[in-house]
Amino acid sequence: MAREIPFFKPDITETERQQIEEVLDLEGSSKIDALEEAFIKKTGATYAVSANSGTSALHLSMCAMDLKRGDKIICSVNSFPSVPEVVRHFDAEPIFIDIDGEDFNMDLDELEKVLKANTSKKLKGAIVNHVGGQPTDLDRLYEIATRYNIKIVEDASDALGGTYNGKQIGATGADITCFSFSPHMKHSIASAGMLLCEDDKLYERARILRNHAIESSGWDKYGNLEYVYDVVDIGCKYDISLLDAAYALAQYSRVDKMIARRQQIAKMYDEALEDVNHVTIPVKKREHIYQLYIIRINRNRDGFARALKDRGIHTGLHYIPLHLMSYYKQKYALRVNDFPQALQTYQQILSLPIYHNMSDSDVEYVCEMVKEVAAEHI
Repeated sequence: MAREIPFFKPDITETERQQIEEVLDLEGSSKIDALEEAFIKKTGATYAVSANSGTSALHLSMCAMDLKRGDKIICSVNSFPSVPEVVRHFDAEPIFIDIDGEDFNMDLDELEKVLKANTSKKLKGAIVNHVGGQPTDLDRLYEIATRYNIKIVEDASDALGGTYNGKQIGATGADITCFSFSPHMKHSIASAGMLLCEDDKLYERARILRNHAIESSGWDKYGNLEYVYDVVDIGCKYDISLLDAAYALAQYSRVDKMIARRQQIAKMYDEALEDVNHVTIPVKKREHIYQLYIIRINRNRDGFARALKDRGIHTGLHYIPLHLMSYYKQKYALRVNDFPQALQTYQQILSLPIYHNMSDSDVEYVCEMVKEVAAEHI
């Protein structure tokens, strides 16, 4: 009987249990404050605003930028739907950009072409994601952004704990950086997001809008609003719960060990699959934390994925290009061939299981099955 290897499996240790028990026992200081302080300490960012999900953090970033109807935000066409979604909630317009065929991030040549051709003062910025945990060329990105006077929001959902040129993602030069603790899970153990920034105005706006735009003298330790309060804007309900914050804090305290193990697994995959017919391993251009391990299958990718599933191995697809999604295709009259690199990449990519609590035996089984399927693949 085939072994069952899920695409991702959460790891719960005594660290998580202890943090959660402290919340349930109403003990200790605020886990929310502790989580925000942990991000500031690790990344070197000036400000941190926690949220109840990565998508909430992204939406708050658009709120903080005071996005308005008709404004434009550039996005990679190879992103999760949350990226253009938070733009459309303002009746603003996403402008999609094709991708680099090696690291699957936004093609910065195409970004520069769009900015050079732009004549609209409505173009406010770009949301740039780090696919699979490998950052884009941030030095060049920031130089382009400065030259064309646009804001950069980094969707670092895949880059929690990642680095660029040795510096922590989150304080490398973006106007805002957003993280998620469960970027690829529908039913996560806990949900948490984080927004980091350097600008005090962006910070204050994100902080106040996070919880109904309520201003007051404060809340007590149980979360009760003080007697007198005011509402100063149209806010959201994006604040994180203490239980979610406790779980996220425990996970974040172990993030370096998680990354080291995923990198070890990625090396095992690289060595085992490098010369396998029909399979191309990921191209590593910069530091890579392997939140995803994305291979290419040179033909009949779907058949390959089905064959792996028959052998108990669950895979992922990151991502289906946004111009193929019904809403965006119809809304903006997008054609299948409008983004050729993203289309070709989508037809070939396949994400293998990679999570830090995979055993060596699990990894070896995945490699054996990939080789077996590849040998039979037509």
